Amino acid sequence: MSFASPTLALIADVGGTNARFALTDPATAAPEIIEPRSLATAKFASLQHAAEHYLAELGANPDSAAIAVASPVHGEEIRLTNRAWSFTRRELKQALGLRQLSVINDFGAVSWAIPALQPHEYVTLHGRDDAPLVGPVSVIGPGTGLGVALLVGDAQRGWNAVETEGGHVSFAPLGEEELMIARWLTARFGRVSTERVLSGAGLSYIDAILRSDGNAPHDVALRDPAEIVAAALEGHDVSSRRALARFCAVLGSVVGDAGLIHGARTVMIAGGMVPRFIPFLRSSAFRERLLAKGRFVAYLESMTIRVITHPHPGLLGAAVAARAAQRASQ
Repeated sequence: MSFASPTLALIADVGGTNARFALTDPATAAPEIIEPRSLATAKFASLQHAAEHYLAELGANPDSAAIAVASPVHGEEIRLTNRAWSFTRRELKQALGLRQLSVINDFGAVSWAIPALQPHEYVTLHGRDDAPLVGPVSVIGPGTGLGVALLVGDAQRGWNAVETEGGHVSFAPLGEEELMIARWLTARFGRVSTERVLSGAGLSYIDAILRSDGNAPHDVALRDPAEIVAAALEGHDVSSRRALARFCAVLGSVVGDAGLIHGARTVMIAGGMVPRFIPFLRSSAFRERLLAKGRFVAYLESMTIRVITHPHPGLLGAAVAARAAQRASQ
């Protein structure tokens, strides 16, 4: 297959740790992902350089692109939240030789992907496996940061993604252990957002704080979040299991809050972390904390809750956005 055709579009899902690139044909009946590659953002000075590297490897020359980024996307200049990359739409468009460029929020992209998911590309935590997708849909996902978005509409009238920065709301601790976590993070950062807890770095902080019983976590070496998850799943590391269990409990509270705020009928959990430990999540206090909302237990029990297991939901959503942009330009 030749990748030099300008009818192909560049798609990307750019986070704080990885930048995922692929190509797509906007004219196909269903969105597709062609030649996906993941590049470590730390190895590149800018998004432009990472994109040029990917395109050069394939010998591709697209004339349009849909790029999802982990940051707000209002205005001409875009600054990533968890990576020191910034660009203007005009300069990136010119540098890559594009006729058309769409820039969308990364969790907006995940939201656009949801109606295109197949049943084998998600796991149902609560509700019927065969339940149809019913909106509003809360989309939430811990990874390098904490993404939150909203999908509204339905299959008949069409769907619309609402991009938010809900991951940056204030953390609401419950119980002594979470108050201890909140006190330490407040001393270090001044303000504690939910993202400070529900993210890869957040899991590392939880682990260090609990191992030190909150006394001097700065003296405890931060462990890599992947190491903590692996040790917790292996089963013999009590401190890792304690940290991941607390992470899951907080996630349950936040998912329940998001569902109430959005009036959600469905919740889709995305991001790079949760798909790694779905069985652990099921056996944790996640559901108990999700439902711990007083008079609204029955409402929350009626929601369908799923974890997206598609390997590249952000790219899939960018492919959907690329198709929409092409139709709008015709």
